[in-house]
Amino acid sequence: MERTELERVIEAILFAAGEPVETNRIALAAECDPDEVDAAAKSLMDRLSYDRRGLRVIKLEKAYQMCSSVEMSSYITKALETRKPPKLSASQLETLTIVAYYQPATKAYIEQIRGVDSSYSVSALLNKRLIEECGRLNVPGRPILYRTTPDFLRTFGLSSLDELPEIEKMQFGKKDLPMDEPTEIVEEVAEHE
Repeated sequence: MERTELERVIEAILFAAGEPVETNRIALAAECDPDEVDAAAKSLMDRLSYDRRGLRVIKLEKAYQMCSSVEMSSYITKALETRKPPKLSASQLETLTIVAYYQPATKAYIEQIRGVDSSYSVSALLNKRLIEECGRLNVPGRPILYRTTPDFLRTFGLSSLDELPEIEKMQFGKKDLPMDEPTEIVEEVAEHE
């Protein structure tokens, strides 16, 4: 199949689906190799962006989705009278950050890092489809494991979790704080008195 024909096939499938479609599924439908789908999808993405079209194709890990261009959001809002999605509270954002960086994560692990009950935040993120259940931990009580969803990637403009900025992950049970820092602070306070 020619590249332009494959681009048209991808465009039609993504438009009709209205949700992410995995690369392998597109390849199966188009009777071609997944690498050919990736190349054609990249070409389609570049062409839509270069022509400043109202539609875009975005990559979400191993899937593609068609969506409207960011530049058209004000027109879409006016025409469809859609409301902005509710903003995340600070506690929901903290919880989402923990799940994104430490996934799969249990509610107990989230609460251990945050130091407070996170039931409401986890429930709200599940309702907003930013996180989902992904199994159970094989320990007594079998707590639920949570991970981020493709909606999380789309909401934050990421194509994969690898694009998350690097952070210094916490190590529990280790004291990394140097003991001389508090002493210096006490000495500074004493000098000012």
